[in-house]
Amino acid sequence: MNKILVAYFSATGTTASAAESLAKAAKADIVEIKPAVPYTSDDLNWQNKSSRSSVEMNDRNSRPAIVPVSADIASYDTIFLCFPVWWYTAPTIVKTFLESADFSGKKIVLFATSGSSSLGKTAADLREILPDSTVVKDGRMLNGAPSVDALTKWLETAML
Repeated sequence: MNKILVAYFSATGTTASAAESLAKAAKADIVEIKPAVPYTSDDLNWQNKSSRSSVEMNDRNSRPAIVPVSADIASYDTIFLCFPVWWYTAPTIVKTFLESADFSGKKIVLFATSGSSSLGKTAADLREILPDSTVVKDGRMLNGAPSVDALTKWLETAML
């Protein structure tokens, strides 16, 4: 039996809503990736090169601290990883989460939200830190508040 976890990071609430719909559609457990220090609107100002998010994303080694996740990663076969796209990839806080547990042998399916970009280089970036996992490149963008019904239909036909 394939046990599924939806793990998500949401800085503004947009991705949280999409992840909740995905978890319902997939009949999956859900867990939030929470920053130890929450992001403010100033932190998220991508136009300011000194903003927290800009500084983190410009440092490949940045690993913002997270609140410990309550899910037992070992008990899941598939992880649906949801996040907003920042600079054409996953936020560095997602890497903190992925390095906080053993994801060996897991199937990681990417789901993201973005105002204007695609998943970009996310799959390649995450494969570097998850060499013993299968990172599925063809996840899905969850823009526009997809309904549970629409996601259920997509999951039934997706080749994940």
